[in-house]
Amino acid sequence: MPLSRSAPPVLAAGLALLVALVLALALPPAAQAQQVPQSRAEIALSFAPVVERAAPAVVNIYSRRVVRDRRVPPLFDDPFFRHFFGRDFGPARPRERVENALGSGVIVRTDGVILTNRHVIEGADEITVVLNDRREFDARVLGEDERSDLAVLTIDTGGESLPALPLGDSEALQVGDLVLAIGNPFGVGQTVTMGIVSALARTTVGISDYRSFIQTDAAINPGNSGGALVDMAGRLVGINTAIYSQDGGSVGIGFAVPATMARMVVDSLLAGGTVTRPWLGIDGQTVTGDIARSLGLSRPVGVLVTEALSQGPARAAGLRRGDVILAYNGRAVDGEEVLRYRIGTSPVGGTATLRVWRDGDTRDIRVDLRPPPEDPPRTPTRLRGRHPLNDVTVANLNPALAEEMRLPHGQGSVVVLDLGRTSVAGRFGLRPGDVIRAVNGREPTDVRDLDRLMRRTGPPWRLEILREGRPARVVIGG
Repeated sequence: MPLSRSAPPVLAAGLALLVALVLALALPPAAQAQQVPQSRAEIALSFAPVVERAAPAVVNIYSRRVVRDRRVPPLFDDPFFRHFFGRDFGPARPRERVENALGSGVIVRTDGVILTNRHVIEGADEITVVLNDRREFDARVLGEDERSDLAVLTIDTGGESLPALPLGDSEALQVGDLVLAIGNPFGVGQTVTMGIVSALARTTVGISDYRSFIQTDAAINPGNSGGALVDMAGRLVGINTAIYSQDGGSVGIGFAVPATMARMVVDSLLAGGTVTRPWLGIDGQTVTGDIARSLGLSRPVGVLVTEALSQGPARAAGLRRGDVILAYNGRAVDGEEVLRYRIGTSPVGGTATLRVWRDGDTRDIRVDLRPPPEDPPRTPTRLRGRHPLNDVTVANLNPALAEEMRLPHGQGSVVVLDLGRTSVAGRFGLRPGDVIRAVNGREPTDVRDLDRLMRRTGPPWRLEILREGRPARVVIGG
């Protein structure tokens, strides 16, 4: 007979259990692990226990710096005019103003070590950390890593052990996983938002050198930078870094630096104050559809090696130009930025296994992970003389400097670091980061050779340069 609302409780409970069992058996294994709520008690489930564990380790960071508004033309600062007309000659002297910045941070060690974004504390004269219980501490910077936009701070706890968030395994995240973002948006106070992992390994976000971000729809707003992205176990899986927005507010597209990168940066900065990453000694490009077809690959995947330097560990291990790197330590490599991230999160001194496509077949190549060499020494030099590069600072472009500046390897010997105030080269288009490949058709071998060429040739001086990977020419005095 049909059941009614007044059916005996035991019978109703038995039928409900039978229905649940039938549904469970009918669902595939993946669906059995993630089911919709089956009772009022399940609907009432809360994230409060996760927040209770994670929130005390998330701090507010206030930074302050003094900026001088310099609107005085260089002429009025010339010592000659100052000598005859006095210090008050010309427009008003530069005025000072104070800039304040707001951000968030995460305590990652109980002795007061805090991880945040570098842009939160960049250039700060004073940094104040406010704990979850509203206590305030002066902080000092232990180290910064511009390439990942991360910084490590420390506060004096007086021996007190603070709540800290353990670094989780961001490599274990999957699209669709629930995450919480904790920070101090707009300075309103600590705030928790919930969302899912929308995407992994986002490489088109140009906010740091290592572009492999976790994307989430958990609301992230100004002030959340440096805050925590935590999983449902209360582990730190990312550092909230940026949002995509046209008006400054959250539109559900936020990005976080993965915990794998954060762990490497923290360990390196605490160990030596700087971050040293491995170097394979290769240049490459992401495999496109056309490249894949020409090489016989079934789909566009991997990185095509365009250069393997003779002094690089990859060349020594057998990698050569034309190879396609498909995987790094068993993890697929979808493109150049992903490979750069994989290398950048590996420890120096170990080894890596590259899965390589060559001549229609795959093979594994084991490569030593060594830091880029300082050979030849970079020798920063400010050039002097009666030539257009007077007051221009240049350096020998060794592998270590090329990695720092993200410049191609083996395509020039001298790079421009800075243009002085009295240099005329900037007026003709020369910029910091330009690689000087030739002067009037002659290739300089190092900084001293460039200085010699500039003194002995021209005018005009025809400089062949490499800018952002593309050849260009600067003509001065022609």
